[in-house]
Amino acid sequence: MAAAKRRIRYAVVGLGHIAQVAVLPAFAHAARNSQLVAVVSGDRTKRREIARRYGIEQTFTYEEYDQCLRIVDAVYIALPNSMHAEYTIRAARAGVHVLCEKPMAVTVDECRRMIAACRKADVRLMIAYRLHFETLNLSAIEAARGGELGQLKYFNSSFSMTVRRGDIRTKRSYGGGTLYDIGVYCINAARNLFGTEPTQVSAVSINSGLASLSEIDETTAAILRFGDDRLATFVTSFHAADVAAYRIVGTRGQLHADPVYEYAGGLQYTLTREGKRTRKSVGKRDQFAPELVYFSDCILNKRTPEPSGEEGLQDVRIVQALYKSAASGKPVSLPPVARDARPTIRQGITRPGVRKPPLVKVQGASVDPR
Repeated sequence: MAAAKRRIRYAVVGLGHIAQVAVLPAFAHAARNSQLVAVVSGDRTKRREIARRYGIEQTFTYEEYDQCLRIVDAVYIALPNSMHAEYTIRAARAGVHVLCEKPMAVTVDECRRMIAACRKADVRLMIAYRLHFETLNLSAIEAARGGELGQLKYFNSSFSMTVRRGDIRTKRSYGGGTLYDIGVYCINAARNLFGTEPTQVSAVSINSGLASLSEIDETTAAILRFGDDRLATFVTSFHAADVAAYRIVGTRGQLHADPVYEYAGGLQYTLTREGKRTRKSVGKRDQFAPELVYFSDCILNKRTPEPSGEEGLQDVRIVQALYKSAASGKPVSLPPVARDARPTIRQGITRPGVRKPPLVKVQGASVDPR
């Protein structure tokens, strides 16, 4: 693709909650190099209303996906987890670049097939880790890896919500489960704060008997061992009050981030070192437009994105290992992996927050547990 081309033409595939509240509005803040030209959905009303709202001339059903691929340069895949691999591979075979929501897929094998298909077609593949472009998150990574906390020792995180009955996150056939949906945030944070990969993992999953969560883990507690001297622990739950926080502790200080994984509001952390506290916070920002801007630049300049498919694969292999441990009651060792590509402060991109648009035949995942 010629570097002189100014804007990458996108189709958003799937018009669920995340697409409607975040991805579609983000194109207004990514207009420098990204253009929304099509949407794909199985719902006629969604296609019609969304097309009218965003001035989209062409819409497609899932059966017409291959036709859509003929008129775009890239797709943003916002489908259920179980569909990521198929729609990524089909796009790659059509010569279309792929920005895919996380988790990358349900299995490591699916991730590898996605990577192989994109590599064979010479198209870019990026996994939508929006926090890899959020300056507050990148600042925390820089502080941890830059020695401000001394020698890093342990990481602890909590991420929970009360999920709406019937949501796809509760369906095993769609790749549901707490680790796939929210655990990847905790895993990704630990990996990049430590700047290395875990060597062994273990987990315990529990269910209280709720029929609505019977197909998946209701709550999971995980331990990730990083070599001989560092540990990461976290708990994820779909039946608890809203929490989205982590703490990383070193020999000279600690960094407590709360809230840290959200996209609908501001973020903040407090760094405590030798008794002195430094607080940093940011207001609500558009975390999705930076993904589009960055990915389009990668396409135009033929650069490998960070986060790449390999980054997404690492989190999925850990998720699978954790579920294996929870089922067996035994720790699971992970083969060593070298990862040189890590998010850095240089890839921070800031865009103002967006107002939540009216939703078309879709609901949010969580409910107020009160």
